[in-house]
Amino acid sequence: MKTISIADDFTKYPGGRYRKHGKGSGEEFRDDYLVPAIEKQEQLEIVLDGTAGYSSSFLEEAFGGLVRRGFRQDQLRQLLKFKANGAFKTYEGMIWKFVDATKPATVTH
Repeated sequence: MKTISIADDFTKYPGGRYRKHGKGSGEEFRDDYLVPAIEKQEQLEIVLDGTAGYSSSFLEEAFGGLVRRGFRQDQLRQLLKFKANGAFKTYEGMIWKFVDATKPATVTH
């Protein structure tokens, strides 16, 4: 299992939805960190702790955006695990709500 710490490997200050909104966007995290690993069917442990927090637009684009990119919700549930403590635990529930609420793309991986 590969571990990705958002704070240590990406940024301590996650930003907005799209790259055009600046560094640390949900789109950047999804495309540069999540998609390459998921395409290889790698199991990921994503550490949510250590950042200044997450906007809903970051989380929706990073994780809900995976479904729009063609990954199935059941596939994501098998490959993605989250590690979080304290207040950061609430983000895991938000992430799965975004994944489950996103309409699947017509092409799947």
